[in-house]
Amino acid sequence: MFVTLGLICMIWWYMMLFHPLHADIQCMESDTWESPITNVNVDWRRMELSWESSRNFSKYKCTIMNMNMEDREEEVNSPLCSFPVELYFPLHKGVFFTIEVPNTNISKQCTFLPGGMNGSAIENFSCVIYNIFLMNCTWQAGRHAPADTQYFLYWQNSRDEEEMECELYIKDENGRNMGCIFQNVSIGTEKAYFLVNGSSKDSLIQFYDEYIDLYKIEILTAPLNVTAHCTRDSAGCIITWHPPLTSHVEKAKCFQYEISIQNKDEPKEEKKLPHVRNDRYEFQNYNEKKRYILKIRACGANCLVSSNWGEWSEPIEFGQGKDYFIFVILFLIALGTISVTLLQYCLFKRYCSYKSLFPPIPQPRDKLNVLTDEDIQTGYVNLPTKSHTEEITTVEE
Repeated sequence: MFVTLGLICMIWWYMMLFHPLHADIQCMESDTWESPITNVNVDWRRMELSWESSRNFSKYKCTIMNMNMEDREEEVNSPLCSFPVELYFPLHKGVFFTIEVPNTNISKQCTFLPGGMNGSAIENFSCVIYNIFLMNCTWQAGRHAPADTQYFLYWQNSRDEEEMECELYIKDENGRNMGCIFQNVSIGTEKAYFLVNGSSKDSLIQFYDEYIDLYKIEILTAPLNVTAHCTRDSAGCIITWHPPLTSHVEKAKCFQYEISIQNKDEPKEEKKLPHVRNDRYEFQNYNEKKRYILKIRACGANCLVSSNWGEWSEPIEFGQGKDYFIFVILFLIALGTISVTLLQYCLFKRYCSYKSLFPPIPQPRDKLNVLTDEDIQTGYVNLPTKSHTEEITTVEE
């Protein structure tokens, strides 16, 4: 049972995914007579207009016009009109068709309008190519799209290639596809076609389509091998570089460059040189006592290359600048000397006494003038004592 339900869900999902675009063709009918032109149909991918006619006419003239009033006319001999590949009309805004029979008043006016819920198509669709071969496309969900709406992106690099679906979607927190990352993208001479279709259980979702020149959305990489060779003569500094890498252009004349030279000691002192056409520049105002920061970026010129400025190269420094090295060495020496002296003083004060480190120096003897304690000898003699008796006589008268 679960296998059957899973198979049914998968079939329903693929049917929604590859369902043809929802569009209506509305044609104006005359009230007085019935037009011999009926069953008008449009192959929106091949840009072919077909119809049926109840009468055999030798010529037809068909016209296509978009909402911007851009039109294209073609004359054909059968009820099939193919517009040239150079015509790139997106269909999500609607397209007007007119079928006429020359030299008669027979005509048919039809409008190709996308079907589905208004406001359910995506908004703010944009793509950018970076790092030569990578492309990133993003969009926002329609403001009136149901909550369960899921979007799918298809693209075609040229009319000769098959239409492919995005292989790596960018999802939001709700799991809805909101972007796509493409790899190994090559830029061609034709416009690429993008189509974002949608599906929902609640209602039909309007599609969105757009033709884009891929070279116009490319962010050019930085110029390569930027170097600055400076001398002391009048030639100054010779700055050289190589063009940025692209997938479709190799000619150096297809690029122009902007050079930024900034004084490292004075950041506000910056010199920008736009529209440099060569891959070599001579910096004549070079001052060898200053230090400079150099960076370069590129844009297209007269080729199928983006006219927007690309990425800056990694900054490189050149010039001698102020000689701070000697001052730094002297400062370090002085600081080291003071530190060692203070350290020795603290250690001596803690672990050593002044007298032990600096004992008194003995003086030579002067036996003629000075008597020391060693020259004076003291003797002690025990003298014998005599014992006697004292007699006292008293005389009376």
